[in-house]
Amino acid sequence: MYTVKMLRKVILIATVSATVVLAGCATRPESISASTIAYEKYMNLTCNQLAVERSNARTDLVEASSKQNTKANWDFATVWFVLIPVSQISGDYEAEVAKLKGTVEAIETAQIIKKCE
Repeated sequence: MYTVKMLRKVILIATVSATVVLAGCATRPESISASTIAYEKYMNLTCNQLAVERSNARTDLVEASSKQNTKANWDFATVWFVLIPVSQISGDYEAEVAKLKGTVEAIETAQIIKKCE
């Protein structure tokens, strides 16, 4: 028969193990902060060029976010079977998502400063 003390140890070990394993999972795109990108890089572009750049960056961001979300889903699904998040082995797209978020913010800042519509 298990004692209360033994059960508490088992629960503690299970909780710590789950926390450690889940901490290695890929981050959801909406939880990734934008990297700092200088808006000055875009100040030499016209408003039309900025609009095209922003559209391209947003398209790339949607694609990278989708890939990152897939990695997070796979991590969640596989961590229970192999105890290792797949993204720990194959990598994820967190840095790319952060960079693209920063790029979109920088372009939008340049558009505001230049009073683009």
